Amino acid sequence: MASKKVEFHEDAALEYEAAVEWYLERSVLAASKFVDAISRGNHGTRRFLLQRFPFAIVYRELPAAIQVLAIVHARRKPGYWKQRL
Repeated sequence: MASKKVEFHEDAALEYEAAVEWYLERSVLAASKFVDAISRGNHGTRRFLLQRFPFAIVYRELPAAIQVLAIVHARRKPGYWKQRL
């Protein structure tokens, strides 16, 4: 089975970039591990919790793609992303 294309909601892409920048300011290794954790994020769930990072990937599966709706910090503004549905 071919893997689906991953599409980021515009706001999710901004959240991703902000998180990567935050980690880069502190540690290139941590930033690299965060990017790797995000890339492994599709495990057939609607919300994937990253190991070792306080983030979750919120997404929905569309017929031709996986649409990432938010890169959610676990301790900030729960549910704010629901308006993106």
